[in-house]
Amino acid sequence: MKSVLFILAVFFLNGCDRVITVEPVTGKSVPAVAASQTPVPKRVDSELENELRVLVQAVEPEAGVGALHIESGDAVYLNRDGQFPMMSVYKLPIAMAALRLVDERKISLDQEIIVTKEDFVRPGFHSPIRNVNPGGTVMQLNELLRFSISESDGTASDVILDAAGGPHTIQAYLDSIGVGEGIKVVNSEKEISQDWETQYRNWATPEATIELLRRIQTREAKLSEMTTQRLLTLMTDSETGRRRLRAGLPKEAELAHKTGTGGTKDGITGATNDVGIITLPNGRHIAIAVYIKNSKADMWARENLMSKVAELVYRRWSEK
Repeated sequence: MKSVLFILAVFFLNGCDRVITVEPVTGKSVPAVAASQTPVPKRVDSELENELRVLVQAVEPEAGVGALHIESGDAVYLNRDGQFPMMSVYKLPIAMAALRLVDERKISLDQEIIVTKEDFVRPGFHSPIRNVNPGGTVMQLNELLRFSISESDGTASDVILDAAGGPHTIQAYLDSIGVGEGIKVVNSEKEISQDWETQYRNWATPEATIELLRRIQTREAKLSEMTTQRLLTLMTDSETGRRRLRAGLPKEAELAHKTGTGGTKDGITGATNDVGIITLPNGRHIAIAVYIKNSKADMWARENLMSKVAELVYRRWSEK
């Protein structure tokens, strides 16, 4: 575990000894913020669901879609229980579990964590940290979270995963907030990069994804207000997926989101995903998720489909 407390770590960086002291985190745990509202019972918007079915199935029969107008409870799902490889979407629950540890004072946002060459994901997997620091580096958890969520850096996510205690800790957190049956974090990105089939072991259903997003927005994810706001800011500042959900929304709608993209093998792309929370101009919110699995379509077609889904959902619910 990279962030073990009360240790003195010596790291050799650029030919010099670099000494990093990891200080103990003091003080009491920060309590999770109380839910902002009583959950509204979900009810299917059949008309919108039918429109989405016609749109999606004409392009990607294996796509999974979920959307929920959080304040009204209106919802739509396509393949709601389908198991879709998350790829980088899984960085979101990993970050959430790490932020819960911040609230519990088991780790701090300004804690320095060593990143070695052995931590790097392989070339072909996105990692600005690896590209800029070929010999390794030392970074605060807060910055690693920014790289992981806002820039979708695979190395950052793996280091956070390790610092948080590994996949079993992430899964325990997901279980604790009631979404563990539908979201599975099993492997590191490095492991996923080594074997095509491993991506399918780290999956989520559209329904569980929408519930995860709803819990973030309604403050039912066992995070404090400070860590919730930090997470939402990182998601809003995301640099990825501008032609996905974002492209289907007007400028006045804010999107806090996380994308995920798999590799292509034998003409098939394993995953193309985007999930997030739309803040409407009237202050209300839509949780939305689009997963595309095992696609033969080109990137333009996949991303265009996502933007059309977002456009339809927004048009239907923007005035609610």
